[in-house]
Amino acid sequence: MPSYLETAMEIARESGALLSKYFERRVSFELKGEYDLVTEADRASERLVVDRLLTYFPAHSIVAEEGGGRQGSSEYCWYVDPLDGTTNFAHGFPVFNVTLALERAGELVAGCIYDPTREEMFAAELGVGAFLNNRRIRVSKVGKLEETLVATGFPSRRRHQNLNVHFYYQMGMLTHGVRRAGSAALDLAYVASGRLDAFWEFGLNPWDMAAGVLLVREAGGQVTDMLGQPASLRGPHILADNGLVHQGMLGLFGEVFSGHARVPLPEVSPAQR
Repeated sequence: MPSYLETAMEIARESGALLSKYFERRVSFELKGEYDLVTEADRASERLVVDRLLTYFPAHSIVAEEGGGRQGSSEYCWYVDPLDGTTNFAHGFPVFNVTLALERAGELVAGCIYDPTREEMFAAELGVGAFLNNRRIRVSKVGKLEETLVATGFPSRRRHQNLNVHFYYQMGMLTHGVRRAGSAALDLAYVASGRLDAFWEFGLNPWDMAAGVLLVREAGGQVTDMLGQPASLRGPHILADNGLVHQGMLGLFGEVFSGHARVPLPEVSPAQR
């Protein structure tokens, strides 16, 4: 019988191929709530993934973004995002993925993130390591906050209430730059592979980050919340990095949380209008 990770990767590739067909067609989208986009591709991908998981693991629980999961009878639980980066997908911006992660008795044990546009499969298994297309990956060796390239994201809903703009500005001024590509799973995968040095975000869901959290840990990185407390898949925020800049990130975040700004926001003068 294939391993949990091998099965997840097989399902992710099949779902990714389905998403690619929808992407070529530029399918229309609708709103769930006031801001969140959903497409027929999200729902079709979720049906495929959930159906395959139930075929292989009928007793397992499944938590899926679009509500197609089920409560199982074992200690195993899958977290499924059938289309992470829906807004990108709906606009034809090629940064999206499908991600699956498996939790056993509350501990993440396997996960994968598949990017069909680049044919990149990020995968991790507890105690085994993290891999990109079957080649081992490691976090970066950047040790200074000022030399990092970092990433974050903003929620599609309640943007006007989100505090992240304060953190975004400080990080943008004090690092080599902040990227905001619209896919938390890929941002975490890029930290694991050393393409980014750190990632933080507020208000993610378990399916957004479960596989990425395991990837970063297995690649030698560190994952906590933005206050340095143990990370939770249901916590208010997350910080993942290469470990070398973790204390620097926490120090800066602590200042912002307390209302201090190392770099004040510039004033707009009449001459600049």
